[in-house]
Amino acid sequence: MLLHCALPGLAACLAIALAVWVLSLMRQDASIVDPFWPIMILAAGVTYAVCLQRAGPRGWIALSLAGAWAVRLSLHLGVRKWHDRTEDRRYAAIRARNSPGFGFRSLYLVFGLQAVLAWIVSAPLGAAVASAGGLNVLDLVGALVALFGLAFEATADWQLARFRADPASRGTVMDRGLWRYSRHPNYFGECCFWWGLGLIALAVGPHGAWALASPLLVTVLLLKVSGVGPLEADLVEHRQPYRDYIARTPAFFPGRPRTPATKT
Repeated sequence: MLLHCALPGLAACLAIALAVWVLSLMRQDASIVDPFWPIMILAAGVTYAVCLQRAGPRGWIALSLAGAWAVRLSLHLGVRKWHDRTEDRRYAAIRARNSPGFGFRSLYLVFGLQAVLAWIVSAPLGAAVASAGGLNVLDLVGALVALFGLAFEATADWQLARFRADPASRGTVMDRGLWRYSRHPNYFGECCFWWGLGLIALAVGPHGAWALASPLLVTVLLLKVSGVGPLEADLVEHRQPYRDYIARTPAFFPGRPRTPATKT
């Protein structure tokens, strides 16, 4: 992807982030950035297509997959945010560490950073759109992996939403459906989706390998930065049933539930 198209993609992400930042100041809630993050990534991809004035079959496949992913995840996060108007604990902690003056600081600590990350994650879309070659087997494999990840993540989110909506589930841990086989099936599905798009970028040829920065970044974010690690540290500290869940359930990759060792 040429630099003259990459920079407008970054500009699109930054423009959305700036608008959401203004909204966050009005609501005193930085966590409203989450439902807009998928939209930033999709906006970057669309910008690449407009800038290059072409999108062959590979580009349309990648953009269609990204569009389905972005709309679903944005709606899912948006509905959840609508029902919970309080600021997410992760962002509340950032606010506490950077107050007073968090309102302005959040422009670069939260919203600018999210825009740059979204731009990097959009790399496979740029590689796919810029490609002029025909489709090959790697495109098919990548599309299938991405579709699997999208379906897996959507199913896990739907199961968790139903669990949380049931009053009888209060005080218990979600360990049914996909959550019986992985403590974070939604994150696993998300990771699969972006590795699928990474494979589509590789289908361009060796010069598309740079786009693997996207799934690598997503994997690190989900496992170490904002996903499994921090979330589990909080849950283990505050919820004893979750410790039992950890003892019998794989963390990320789905697998057979374990039988905890019996104390003697």
